[in-house]
Amino acid sequence: MTEQNLNLINEVKRRRTFAIISHPDAGKTTLTEKFLLYGGAIREAGSVKSRRSQKHAVSDWMEIEKQRGISVASSVLQFEYDNFCINILDTPGHQDFSEDTYRTLMAADSAVMVIDSAKGVEAQTKKLFHVCKMRGIPIFTFINKMDRQGKDPFELLEDIENVLGIRSCPVNWPIGSGKEFKGVFNRHKNQVEVFDDGNHGQAIASCITGDPSDEKFTDLLGHDLHEKLLEDIELLDIAGDNFDLETILKGELTPVFFGSALTNFGVEPFLESFLDITTPPTARKSNLGEIDPTSDNFSGFIFKIQANMDKNHRDRIAFLRICSGEFEKGMTVNHVQRGKKIKLSQPQQFVAQDRVMIDKAYPGDIIGIHDPGIFNIGDTLSAKQSNLQYTGIPQFAPEHFMKVSTKNALKRKQFVKGVTQLSEEGAIQVFKQPNGGMEELIVGVVGVLQFEVLEYRLKQEYGVDVMMYPLPYAHLRWVENDLSKFGKLSMPMDTLLVEDKNRNPVVLFANEWSVRTLAERNEGLVLRETSL
Repeated sequence: MTEQNLNLINEVKRRRTFAIISHPDAGKTTLTEKFLLYGGAIREAGSVKSRRSQKHAVSDWMEIEKQRGISVASSVLQFEYDNFCINILDTPGHQDFSEDTYRTLMAADSAVMVIDSAKGVEAQTKKLFHVCKMRGIPIFTFINKMDRQGKDPFELLEDIENVLGIRSCPVNWPIGSGKEFKGVFNRHKNQVEVFDDGNHGQAIASCITGDPSDEKFTDLLGHDLHEKLLEDIELLDIAGDNFDLETILKGELTPVFFGSALTNFGVEPFLESFLDITTPPTARKSNLGEIDPTSDNFSGFIFKIQANMDKNHRDRIAFLRICSGEFEKGMTVNHVQRGKKIKLSQPQQFVAQDRVMIDKAYPGDIIGIHDPGIFNIGDTLSAKQSNLQYTGIPQFAPEHFMKVSTKNALKRKQFVKGVTQLSEEGAIQVFKQPNGGMEELIVGVVGVLQFEVLEYRLKQEYGVDVMMYPLPYAHLRWVENDLSKFGKLSMPMDTLLVEDKNRNPVVLFANEWSVRTLAERNEGLVLRETSL
């Protein structure tokens, strides 16, 4: 085995690539920030409460995110910790941006699900969890905000199992909650970790450790808390699910960790256990079978495109998940979908808005490559195999629709460019009526807040003011059949036949009844909720 091959194998072993998912306000961005703190990527954690003023979370870089205090676009963050190279995909928690999260989950090897201890499993968590489940990726649960009054830990475990339908195994256990939250019992190490909260979460938390039966913990915790901890440990050993690595890696059992991202309680034990349990990047499905990450052929796929990350340069970055082989700056690769060779000359990696030019990258890494307008989401790049294609990334059916046009006819060119680029990013989906022009387009989104982002970005980035008219549709289905061979469709009154950007036939519906009626009236018609 050559030195280069050994180096590739070692670099793959070091890598962990995961997405963080949650309902809004569960503390996902704070947890991400604390990971960076422990990895030495930032020196001091800023309070999330100050995000609306001068300090904003490291992973929120878009202007509209800072104004509203929510994450709109997925961020990519890389840092080192204890000889691991960690790639975090920080996803939007807000349900209106869930399609960006669906795509991002395609690039992750595992997911961390953040749950608010006071609220338990919420609607958006449920939706995102099912996308993870669909992919069969391991899911790790961090129950956050234990420093605030919340539900009983046993109730929270029951909530995860009943609402999400996945078994759970607590890896650590909280000692107290709310103002009485003192630390955690680490079940793997069989030790109590009592935290010193003197620095209020701005710096790395120090802790006192020891055997749970040690009498010093009666003094540190108080008699009642210590007794309750010993009772809880006994109950968990009798009634809880056992830790089973194989079941975890299949996505059928979720390891659960309790803590407080804001105060740092439980963050480092979680990070250490997570890195210990998760696997490095594994083989990926393609049209040529499973591709091993240690293959000597460099390959990867594009899962996200972001225009205008740098206002000064009006640039456009394609985010590439490396699946196999070693990436080197300046290498020439096959752009499989276009059948062309391209040179990757300015590769970048990210800590939110900070970009670093790189010379090498490995499977599991996410790199940003300059996009002159040639890439689409789902495209495969491959150095040696020009026919390799990774399984495509589906588009999910939008639920809200508007007719969008420019107020100023002289700005039509900028309008078309802006809408086209934002649709290529995946921020919106664009449809038009067959034989219709580009003057008036139909825009579909998963959540209504995306219309606000569309209007804002067209104005700020392309100098275009738009008019938007709501349409009475709530459902969309792609038509699998070739309509030219199918004949004229018998359509209910409240439906509309349009085309997507690839000129595939799509039908918009006002309600579920119309979806069923169209299928019943047109025998053999096949309708799908995703574009693949």
